[in-house]
Amino acid sequence: MGIVKTENLVFEYIRRDEEGNVEGITRAVDNVTLDIKKGDFIAILGHNGSGKSTLAKHINAILMPTEGTVWVDGMDTTVDDHLWDIRQEAGMVFQNPDNQIIGQVVEEDVGFGPENMGVPTDEIWKRVEASLKAVGMYEFRKSSPNRLSGGQKQRVSIAGVLAMEPECIVLDEPTAMLDPNGRKEVIESVRKLNKEKGITVILITHYMEEIIDADEAFVMDKGSIAIQGTPRQIFSQVELLRSMRLDVPQVTMLAYKLKKAGLDLPDGILTARELADALNKTKGQKPIFESKAI
Repeated sequence: MGIVKTENLVFEYIRRDEEGNVEGITRAVDNVTLDIKKGDFIAILGHNGSGKSTLAKHINAILMPTEGTVWVDGMDTTVDDHLWDIRQEAGMVFQNPDNQIIGQVVEEDVGFGPENMGVPTDEIWKRVEASLKAVGMYEFRKSSPNRLSGGQKQRVSIAGVLAMEPECIVLDEPTAMLDPNGRKEVIESVRKLNKEKGITVILITHYMEEIIDADEAFVMDKGSIAIQGTPRQIFSQVELLRSMRLDVPQVTMLAYKLKKAGLDLPDGILTARELADALNKTKGQKPIFESKAI
């Protein structure tokens, strides 16, 4: 069993009227089975309403299954005695940072989690410094979170989870409020944590370029896993992704269009370097467009 496993997971939102009568039921997660290995970098993709964030909330035991089972490091999330241990094992970064920031000063907020875990004071401040630097917020360490922009607050909340160094980090669209440079810094810091410390990362995102280095990706649609594979395997299915209202990285789309136009290019090109190398290998092929004398 991996560090996170779900088996036939179903979750339904129940709508009730003022008298408590059931008005409707929406199945947000529909029979999802996953087995995530310790140390992996996993990406979960999907358009709004696909069920990806609902699935993420089960890993941290915020939501309980309607049917099926979720295990975190072998612990059943429905067992009350496991709740504290599960939330130490699987730290979560929410999309809205205001739900996560509680300190009056940035560095105090980031140090709050490690302090509650009993981490020695010297180690706490080392983690605070390293985490804030990783998300580009160290210069704001003495600031009040209330004076920060939305994107800056999100980086502080990410730093707070990084400082706790859990076995698994679940990031629910953590870069949604950040500019391109901020997104790059956060993803690089999370990837570094994964590679150097072996922390399992589960990234929920709609920014396709963020998953290029993931070990495995899952695409959700209508509450179910629609596609599963490596990023290259996922991005090789351009038309299927577009049918689910998902885009692919610009370089992948360009390569796809060039291939449709006649160039002999491989499927699932992920980076500009890969495209450049592939184009160099096509030298000598018949031109896609032939100029005509006017």
